Amino acid sequence: MTVRTEIRDGVAVVTLDRPERHHAIDLPTAAGLRRTWQAFRRDDAVRAVVLTGSGERAFCTGIDRSAEVPQPGSPYSVDDPLLTVGPKANDLWKPVIGAVNGMACGGAFYLLGECEFLIASTTATFFDPHTGYGMVSAYEAIAMAQRMPFGEVARMSLMGTAERLSAHRAYETGLVSEVVEPDELMTAALRAASVIASYPTAAVQGTVRAVWSAREAARGQAFAGAAALIALGNAPPELQAELFTRRTRDFRTR
Repeated sequence: MTVRTEIRDGVAVVTLDRPERHHAIDLPTAAGLRRTWQAFRRDDAVRAVVLTGSGERAFCTGIDRSAEVPQPGSPYSVDDPLLTVGPKANDLWKPVIGAVNGMACGGAFYLLGECEFLIASTTATFFDPHTGYGMVSAYEAIAMAQRMPFGEVARMSLMGTAERLSAHRAYETGLVSEVVEPDELMTAALRAASVIASYPTAAVQGTVRAVWSAREAARGQAFAGAAALIALGNAPPELQAELFTRRTRDFRTR
């Protein structure tokens, strides 16, 4: 099982558990996330959620290349298995706190972009490898543009694997709301989630919905054009694979 859940005192902890792949999301993991969020919608025992990755090396490193699917020939359509892995994409309006440990990159932003707020370990790093692999960062950049100043999103999206945003810099830009030592991460996240879970459910969920309504229009309009940008700007799959292999090899030899 690559998605583990534990519920206690109104708080659910959702843990990505593919440490050998740095919690990259394959198709079974994507399906597991969708099932989890949909189940929480109907579970009154869940009033707040903490989302994290097991261990300290990674929160999530995006899509597993084994999960990539052939794309339609039209520039107006993209089959993206990550579009439905987040809580809001599954109509869950219970508050979700992201507890980020280690690497969070690329497709991880689909998840982080749908959390209410993020708490990061000092070991957390954020980066977007798309451009270095000949791929357009569209949905990921849009998600982060809802949480960070324009220049910071542009820099992270364009610099690819050449530069990583540290936890402290992420705090300075407003991407994360708190930075703690690695052994304090879950304590901090659970403390916040427990406070929220102790409040009346309808008031909490109404507040979550109100906050999201402030940015849904811009996000929806941006998402509407993302598929065409990806289809028009992505390098051919064989070049993407070559760039991925080359950059992975270079990274390991550093």
